[in-house]
Amino acid sequence: MASNSIHGHAVSGSELCINDVLRDDELRSILSRVESEKDKETFGLVCKRWLRLQSTERKKLAARAGPHMLRKMADRFTRLHELDLAQSVSRSFFPGVTDSDLAVIANGFTCLKILNLHNCKGITDAGMKAIGEGLTLLQSLDVSYCRKLTDKGLSAVAKGCSDLRMLHMAGCRFVTDGVLEALSKNCRSLEELGLQGCTSITDNGLIYLASGCHRIRFLDINKCSNVSDVGVSSICRAFSSSLKTLKLLDCYKIGDETILSLAECCGNLETLIIGGCRDVSSEAIKSLATACGSSLKNLRMDWCLNISDSSLSCVLSQCRNLEALDIGCCEELTDASFQFVSSEESALSLKILKVSNCPKITVTGIGIIVGKCSSLQYLDVRSCPYITKAGLDGADFHFPESCKVNFNGSISEPVVLL
Repeated sequence: MASNSIHGHAVSGSELCINDVLRDDELRSILSRVESEKDKETFGLVCKRWLRLQSTERKKLAARAGPHMLRKMADRFTRLHELDLAQSVSRSFFPGVTDSDLAVIANGFTCLKILNLHNCKGITDAGMKAIGEGLTLLQSLDVSYCRKLTDKGLSAVAKGCSDLRMLHMAGCRFVTDGVLEALSKNCRSLEELGLQGCTSITDNGLIYLASGCHRIRFLDINKCSNVSDVGVSSICRAFSSSLKTLKLLDCYKIGDETILSLAECCGNLETLIIGGCRDVSSEAIKSLATACGSSLKNLRMDWCLNISDSSLSCVLSQCRNLEALDIGCCEELTDASFQFVSSEESALSLKILKVSNCPKITVTGIGIIVGKCSSLQYLDVRSCPYITKAGLDGADFHFPESCKVNFNGSISEPVVLL
């Protein structure tokens, strides 16, 4: 019996065509089992029908297009879930994304769940209003550094996109507490919120947020210089079971009340950034390390000038899953911080350690850490007068093979602690 070979159009030796045999839903089922993106594109080259099906099943698209092309794309990719129109300094184009583009997107891509508009500086509140009215299924929106946006446009998004889970607004300097009030009233499923550099946000806004959003696991308020212990402590209490990442870089009004609230309420905390929070005491850090020791993985506390040898020793002994630690510019720290580690039998999990500008730490202290950190990948020792390349090369210990040591800033820093 001769075997029949199935091609895109016909079955060899037969009058039957595969397009006559398989329904659209059956072809979609076949396409859903194709894992490679390249193979999915090839699927669409078989014939016009297969191209149409491949297009309607496409879920993700990155594009640089104006309104005319966006309309064509909307007609073709009818079930698109994710659209990336982000710009960067190295990949910007003129005039960039406009409000007219957003109107087309709001009307054409009605199944959209994820929209990335990072650094699209031309869009205004009018475009956001269109998004709020048209994309009711939206779950994730990034408008970071869209500097023309105000409460008016982003509140329209909050009111229209009630299923919003992620919202990033870093660098949107005109955003105020009004947006957080709108989110609290309308977006009860919000899990991730980025507000870095939104300097008009105050404690009142955080209290609004805490009153309505209880599922937040990631909150970035880096450089929000008008928030204090009052607002952040309310966040700690409201998000006690969900909060895993809290970023407070250069929030200089933050002190012990926030750290103690985290210790009391947020036992699942994994990442904490308090760099530049100079009022945090050594005793508060000990309380945090004791309470969150099993969960904490990333801790940045550079420029926390009250950090002592005893508090760092407590962090290293209690936080056994800690993978990244920044203690830069904590000038009172000495090698004594690491003495407890040397007496421990178990190894540390540290992959990233930054001790730049710690003038009292020497090669001896680094040797203790290296001996206990077989997974160490990055060590920053810039501006440490007693730690030099010659000193480390002559010491009686060996770095893990993959470890990079930054002596002078020539090595790019990991982003995990930013």
